[in-house]
Amino acid sequence: MEEMAVATTDSTETAAAVSTGTGEDQITKEEENSLVVLPTNDSSENLLRIRHTSAHVMAMAVQKLFPDAKVTIGPWIQNGFYYDFDMEPLTDKDLKRIKKEMDRIISRNLPLVREEVSRVEAEKRIQAINEPYKMEILDGIKEDPITIYHIGNEWWDLCAGPHVESTGKINKKALELESIAGAYWRGDENKQMLQRIYGTAWESEDQLKAYRHFKEEAKRRDHRRIGQDLDLFSIQEDAGGGLVFWHPKGAIVRHIIEDAWKRMHIQHGYDLLYTPHVAKADLWQISGHLDFYKENMYDQIKIEDELYQLRPMNCPYHILIYKRKLHSYRDFPIRVAELGTVYRYELSGSLHGLFRVRGFTQDDAHIFCLEDQIKDEIRGVLDLTEEILLQFGFNKYEVNLSTRPEKSVGGDDIWEKATIALRDALDDKGWDYQTDEGGGAFYGPKIDLKIEDALGRKWQCSTVQVDFNLPQRFDITYVDSNSEKKRPIMIHRAVLGSLERFFGVLIEHYAGDFPLWLSPIQARLLPVTDTQLDYCNEITSRLKVSGIRAEVSHGERLPKLIRNAEKQKIPLMAVVGPKEVETQSVTVRSRFSGELGTMTIEEFISKIKLGIEDRISI
Repeated sequence: MEEMAVATTDSTETAAAVSTGTGEDQITKEEENSLVVLPTNDSSENLLRIRHTSAHVMAMAVQKLFPDAKVTIGPWIQNGFYYDFDMEPLTDKDLKRIKKEMDRIISRNLPLVREEVSRVEAEKRIQAINEPYKMEILDGIKEDPITIYHIGNEWWDLCAGPHVESTGKINKKALELESIAGAYWRGDENKQMLQRIYGTAWESEDQLKAYRHFKEEAKRRDHRRIGQDLDLFSIQEDAGGGLVFWHPKGAIVRHIIEDAWKRMHIQHGYDLLYTPHVAKADLWQISGHLDFYKENMYDQIKIEDELYQLRPMNCPYHILIYKRKLHSYRDFPIRVAELGTVYRYELSGSLHGLFRVRGFTQDDAHIFCLEDQIKDEIRGVLDLTEEILLQFGFNKYEVNLSTRPEKSVGGDDIWEKATIALRDALDDKGWDYQTDEGGGAFYGPKIDLKIEDALGRKWQCSTVQVDFNLPQRFDITYVDSNSEKKRPIMIHRAVLGSLERFFGVLIEHYAGDFPLWLSPIQARLLPVTDTQLDYCNEITSRLKVSGIRAEVSHGERLPKLIRNAEKQKIPLMAVVGPKEVETQSVTVRSRFSGELGTMTIEEFISKIKLGIEDRISI
């Protein structure tokens, strides 16, 4: 995939008290009836103004308490705002002082005043207060005049707005400061380390309470904690940050995901590939990565007298396979797919569980087609995307169509044809979508799809990108009906994005409570005493032969065995006592449905198989 987004979530209008899973974790009807819908910056202009103004109020409070602090930038973000300061390290105690000072500023109901000044006047004012970061920010502002916002006549910053009319419009009981973090100026590790203060602001106290509930639920679902509790994966510092170790239980889930992915791709006419993890550096020079993507690539490896490069993308490899022979127009479309592991340089401070790693496996595919096939191929990708995501319980999406940016390659005619083809495919599909004018890649228009999880968070996963650049760089051609050489269209696409990130999203979506078909262990046999152990082992063997993932747990009293199975989120527990051995049966308890009663082994196996086949919990 030529351009792959990193792990992101976006806020959305969502109920703050949400279903927290299955079984004993479900919310009550009373809780469901008292849900508070959280607005977003996009849905509420007033909320956006409140957060932007809150950031300024926070910066003013910081500089009142710490006069030597230098301000940098302070944007609003999905659930609040932050500001970066060049100052001494802060503590949680300092946050409380800053919040009290903010409350005082809010209570004074100071007006927010917009002023336009010349660039010369802005430079003069910045020099007068000795704010070097503001001067650097001013240098990056290309428009004139320069806009300044004042809080009363006591504090100001370079800003384009918008803001509320006065500080009193902020509900101080719906505002809180959340945390402190370090951040490099301009994200450059060679520049000054700054103090970043995060805050959140809402229109009402009820919204703040709902947001706190949302945060607690998100914390409960954190894939890093669940991954450790359920022994799914780890990041081993002895091996290096950002490198994922899939443990047996996590690896079996990955196997299930990969198996379903491969099966559906073969059904949809894709050929599967496997390609190397390294290649000669010259390949990445041809592709342009060494010119435009080098900061995300690892240092080259010298092998004998040649330089090799760990791959950051799979695309050039798939092109080399295409180029192995001459193609005719009759061969198209050509669809190839690979679960290809790539390596990208990430700063240690940006690494985050499975969401931001240094080595990950993309569910990558490329389609080579003719111009008049673009629409049908894009529609086929959208159908396959929907089919795959539905398998894993995702049926709500946000879809964006991004069009030609100012700087781009390719002629007007092909850009127009490709954009119309993407738009028509979306219209045929019947999906609602937003258009991001000028937001496409320089090499072609694209469609991005974000999936919505159980908390209403949106995660960037699927992307479809038309590419006019790499076919030209690698000079790939085909012979048309007039025996002339022409250049094919190349389409990049991924459905899951990366297996690591998608697995992290799955863990948080289900809170580790995977559905039966996806669960690492589907059934656990629990002997009342060790006397029944041989019988339990016999049943477990029969279950495994039938393709059911089962295990035996013993050595504790039965109530403890049951509690342990609950903590490990095992879907089915089969209790075995003397009566069950005598009648060649098991007494089954479902994590999702409670007590299922006593049944024969054949009935138990049949019930599990039906649940797996129909993707339902029993």
